[in-house]
Amino acid sequence: MSLIPLFAFLFIVGGAIAYFDTVYNGLIAVKNNVDKAWANIDVLLKQRHDELPGLIEVCKGYMKYEGPTLERVTQARTQFAQAATVDQKVDASANVSSALGRLIATAENYPDLKANANFMQLQGRITELESEIADRREFYNDSVNTFNTRIQEMPDAFLAGPMNLRPRQMFQVAESDKAPVPISFSEVSH
Repeated sequence: MSLIPLFAFLFIVGGAIAYFDTVYNGLIAVKNNVDKAWANIDVLLKQRHDELPGLIEVCKGYMKYEGPTLERVTQARTQFAQAATVDQKVDASANVSSALGRLIATAENYPDLKANANFMQLQGRITELESEIADRREFYNDSVNTFNTRIQEMPDAFLAGPMNLRPRQMFQVAESDKAPVPISFSEVSH
């Protein structure tokens, strides 16, 4: 009896196991990259969330006629605090960014506010956080794109289903953020 067919069978089975092991480990790696990228964003979002009450309080004293603008930031912050899933946090974060953009643009109408040291410090910190979040969003979107592509390509798709891997949502610019922010250069009385 020849051992060649047995060795060929073992070689094929071993190769198939090694191949599926490689595919499985690759899927786990891209999933973990997405999770890591999100965790990095989540830390920055939490820091931004913690800075907002101070910014709102500083603005309240100067922006007496801008209640809806301040309320929008407060509501967006509350929505973010209540978000449970990554998709909800992505949406809530976009709302916070939009509300902050409008608040900062509106602050341009208040020279005394813009000169306030606390406002300048908080605005600088939040602007720095927004920049870091934008950088991390790019990395997150790259990771999500790689992940989504892998789980939809063959043969990875055969393992992705049983592993319960589903496409992830990318960070996208909200339609409201694409619209120009109205800025008035008229003198505002306090």
